[in-house]
Amino acid sequence: MTDVTSTVVRLKLSLLRNGLRQSGGRRAAFVASAVVALLFGVLQLLGLILLRGQAHADAVAVLGTAVLALGWAVMPLFFPSGDETLDPTRLVMLPLRPRPLVRALLAASLVGIGPLFTLLLLVGCAVSVAHGAAGFGVAVVAVALALLICVALARAVAAANVRLLTSRKGRDLAVLSGLVIAVGAQLVNFGARSLGSAGLGQLAPVADVVRWLPPASAIGAVHSASEGAYGMAAAQLAVSAVALSLLVAAWARTLTRLMTAPDGSTLQAPDSAERGASSGEGLGRLLPAGRTGTVMARSLRYIWRDPKTKAAWVTSLAIGLIVPVFNALQGTGSIYFACFAAGMLGIQMYNQFGQDTSAFWMVAMTISSSRDAYVELRGRALALLMITLPYATLVTVLTTAMLGDWPRLPEVLGLSFALLGAMLATGAWTSARFPYSIPQEGHRNVAAGQTGLAWIAIFGGMVSAALLCAPVIALTIALNVSAGGGEWTWVLLPVGAVYGATITWAGLRLAAPRTAAYLPEILTAVSRG
Repeated sequence: MTDVTSTVVRLKLSLLRNGLRQSGGRRAAFVASAVVALLFGVLQLLGLILLRGQAHADAVAVLGTAVLALGWAVMPLFFPSGDETLDPTRLVMLPLRPRPLVRALLAASLVGIGPLFTLLLLVGCAVSVAHGAAGFGVAVVAVALALLICVALARAVAAANVRLLTSRKGRDLAVLSGLVIAVGAQLVNFGARSLGSAGLGQLAPVADVVRWLPPASAIGAVHSASEGAYGMAAAQLAVSAVALSLLVAAWARTLTRLMTAPDGSTLQAPDSAERGASSGEGLGRLLPAGRTGTVMARSLRYIWRDPKTKAAWVTSLAIGLIVPVFNALQGTGSIYFACFAAGMLGIQMYNQFGQDTSAFWMVAMTISSSRDAYVELRGRALALLMITLPYATLVTVLTTAMLGDWPRLPEVLGLSFALLGAMLATGAWTSARFPYSIPQEGHRNVAAGQTGLAWIAIFGGMVSAALLCAPVIALTIALNVSAGGGEWTWVLLPVGAVYGATITWAGLRLAAPRTAAYLPEILTAVSRG
């Protein structure tokens, strides 16, 4: 067992060392990231130590440990290539039993910047609540337990999803990290405002629950021991110890399955009849006949199947809901923030041909006239409207309900529809005028050398859309400021809907000749990635 553990640890060190030998840039990036991480960890350690003696230090320590564990749980899902040893199937041909392999991999997982950073924060959390010999004695055990739980949790999650994470689609899931960052930023902003107005005492009710959840229960045991509640401290340590045992057992069972069960590449694919039965043909019956329905179906499949297209849509859907809802929850929002949903989803119309990448040549072969180009653009716009219209309506109604400002619902819906129509119109034109390629691999959303085109297409189109909405915006202002005009704001709903539909039709008509005339240039631009 000792030989297996030492061998795997040396393997981890060799992987790190050989990776740094590949290039000077990689060494510089590693050193820079290590320095930043350790510096941040030391500053956090000092900050937590300074909390000693404060009234709510235990709440901060307990919740901080829970956040650390959550980070370790999701890390393998978004950064599957960050550690080569996360894939145990590379060792499947070696004569290793799962239990010794679990111990070896667990020991190897403690090597690296991440575990050291986590150790610094856990030590800070423990020291901030430890008082007396009993408290510091329990802190030593608690920090070790919490660190092992974090590492075992990451390993168990990675092992359970290793078939997915080592596939191409699994690696593309890392693109969704932008959504996590966007949602997390709004949650942090909301939490910071709440704490700024109510103080750290607001964390106490949540901490009272979390202190019984591993690994936060280990840090909770330090506080309990410092307060003289030795029975509670023992129970909290026992919760963490049991959780660690269960994680290791689940990890071992997963490793056994990985070592003995075949993966999907060795299984026979279903026949064509079975594939046809499960291909979602029911949606096709709801779409129009002819080329319009075909284009709509293709666009919807891109949204569902292409990782980067899906990531862009999920991010837009999430942010379009988060911004108005979170502002309403904080009491600082306006019902007009609901238009943010239409704006975020309207962006998806920009660079329509770029999402096709090199496959756009098959679409280009079917376009021989402005009429063909118009039908192609119309089908793509209708596919977007199938999602954006009900979603923008839902967000607007939800925001209105939260603010209780129901008289303004028609005018805000009208503004949303007008804005959506303007963005569809400008998106169709910029897709033909400023197309750019979207690389299929990596995190970049714009091919090298085309960043300027992307900025012009997106921000120029957004400014143009705002200008196109000026008549509806002016009518909204006029009705709200004029005496008695408030009784007529309901007309903004049909006006906005008709205006949005008209401007969309005009934008598609203007973009169609450009698309048909410059197909070779568009194909060259979108195929660069």
